[in-house]
Amino acid sequence: MPVFQETANATRELRILPSRAPPLPRLSPKPQLSVSAEDKREVVVIGAGPSGLFLTLLLARYGITGSSLLCLDAKPGTLKAGQADGLQPRTLEVLQSLGIAAEIIDEGCHMEEVAFWNPLPASPQECCAGAKRGIGRTEFVPDVNVPARFPFEVTIHQGRIERILQENLHMYAPEDTIRRSHRFLKYVADESDSEFPILVKYEYDHSDGSIKQGYVRTKYLVGADGARSRVRACMGLSLEGETTDHIWGVCDFVATTDFPDIRKRCAVHSDVGSVMVIPREQIATGEYLTRLYVQVPGEISADEDSGTDKKSADKKKRGAVTLDYIFQQARAVFYPYNISIKEGTTPDWWAAYQIGQRMTPKFSARTPDGTDRVFIVGDACHTHSPKAGQGMNVSMMDSYNLAWKLAHSINGLTPHSASKGADPVLETFESERTDTARQLIEFDITFSHIFSGKIGSGDSTSSGLTHEEFLRVFKEGSGFTSGCGLQYQPSALVRLLDRAQSGIPTTNDPLSGALVPGKRLLNVELKRYADATTRQLQDELPSVGRYRMMVFAGNDLLDKSGVSQSSLQSCGEILQRFPAGTIDFVFLHPLKARFEWTDIPPCVKQLAEMQTYGLSQKEDAYEIYGISKIVGVIAVIRPDGYVGMLATLSSTRELEEYLRSCLVCS
Repeated sequence: MPVFQETANATRELRILPSRAPPLPRLSPKPQLSVSAEDKREVVVIGAGPSGLFLTLLLARYGITGSSLLCLDAKPGTLKAGQADGLQPRTLEVLQSLGIAAEIIDEGCHMEEVAFWNPLPASPQECCAGAKRGIGRTEFVPDVNVPARFPFEVTIHQGRIERILQENLHMYAPEDTIRRSHRFLKYVADESDSEFPILVKYEYDHSDGSIKQGYVRTKYLVGADGARSRVRACMGLSLEGETTDHIWGVCDFVATTDFPDIRKRCAVHSDVGSVMVIPREQIATGEYLTRLYVQVPGEISADEDSGTDKKSADKKKRGAVTLDYIFQQARAVFYPYNISIKEGTTPDWWAAYQIGQRMTPKFSARTPDGTDRVFIVGDACHTHSPKAGQGMNVSMMDSYNLAWKLAHSINGLTPHSASKGADPVLETFESERTDTARQLIEFDITFSHIFSGKIGSGDSTSSGLTHEEFLRVFKEGSGFTSGCGLQYQPSALVRLLDRAQSGIPTTNDPLSGALVPGKRLLNVELKRYADATTRQLQDELPSVGRYRMMVFAGNDLLDKSGVSQSSLQSCGEILQRFPAGTIDFVFLHPLKARFEWTDIPPCVKQLAEMQTYGLSQKEDAYEIYGISKIVGVIAVIRPDGYVGMLATLSSTRELEEYLRSCLVCS
């Protein structure tokens, strides 16, 4: 008789499947929507590019899934060539927190340093003879100049990123959550159904070859449909800003070249123009792609008719840029080095574009019930040049900011305003992301202008922009371009206290990793108490839509009458006043000596057994964050990994007030 008999049930099936993020708790009644009831959804997303697909994935992981979620996309499939290709350190941190960064980091091309190339000084004989000056390497600098878990950029095909997001989405949502070849036409606010007040009209290709029209009602609509967004147009908004006269060609290809830094990110300035080199990932053939951004000189527009309007003239200039022209200009800039497309290969993609910095004044629109119900993200609300590597990153971070706020609002987790249905937490999306977009536009204007300028060699014949000035702009912008130096301004979600309070971290360096309300939580290495294993803090705080109450105890932790134990007990009591599954309790201590669970308040083991940490051998979290080990501190980390507020261990009343402004009480 067998000692063990195999049995199968739903619970045991879960043992052999990949782990999944738990959905957020829902306090609001869930509408009775069957899978076949396609005419009503809680959220409809228009566009399945990186920002729309990422938003759809996040909502599904937070529990807005099944018949509650729908994404419509005009394209028949994921992107096959061109467009965005770079992921910044902060975006990598977020993807890591979702457990989907491994393939990107393992197989993408890492850019850890940047090579700067500028014109070589010309000898007097060369000046007199009119000889061409070549280029020479000026210096190498780190690509990322701020504290970051991943101190590099990664380049990898946008279509591959979309495929990774879509595969993960299928773990949480039905495959038909994304409807491709479905083109959004318009939306109207229709209060005949107060629960689903937005009526969306779309068209799609029917199997019989005809074009059909359809409608869907929704509570919330998000436009992630690009720079020509129809959702934005229906909101009565337009992109505002200017388009410069700088035109660039771009090409992805397998290179044959004697240029020594082709596998590094390079900023190349010459007497005849500029080039940016972006190394790309290895492809299935075993070869490596390279992307070139090549500046088009102004002479290409010399034959314009004086009576032509600027828009037509710009279109004519872009139309004059051919693939042959791009490489003709690239070879002129790279002189005395040669560069060409590898024989037997064809370019992956090429295009001509004109630099422009534009954004909409608003990222959301209210329906007559007073609620923000229509949003736009990504290129639908801001466009800029691609050379700072921001497009896909800022767009996906728009979605990251919006997703958890939208899920909290739908699930009835946020305290609504007494005036109509306004949600103060959801409303912070617009203020936080418009401020970010404004900073992006300001930086991009400066960076694009200076990159398109001509750098002198430093000899007596040179004038204008200097390498030192260009390098200064590059380094000062690293906090923003990496995404790691972004800071949200005070709001319902970012509370600034008196920094003079003892124990509150202070820093004079805006790019420092110290705890600062409004900035993302920097990763540190810790030692988990329960199993004595070394952990990365960001891996211990996955993106599951929850707040984190993080208590940094002081050296008095083992003193039964000390402030640390009193604070822990109060924090444990406060946490119980909010819905289960909305706040995680995280505990850090500075003690080097071992202690027992019974030496500290029992709530720590009950609420945070596997989220109790000491200092690792390599890093001191207290020193990195600027926290006093004498008095400690309490930090609330928002669901998107940004610090919401700081308080002293004795200021638990302020802690509870902050949480009550973000979450309903249970």
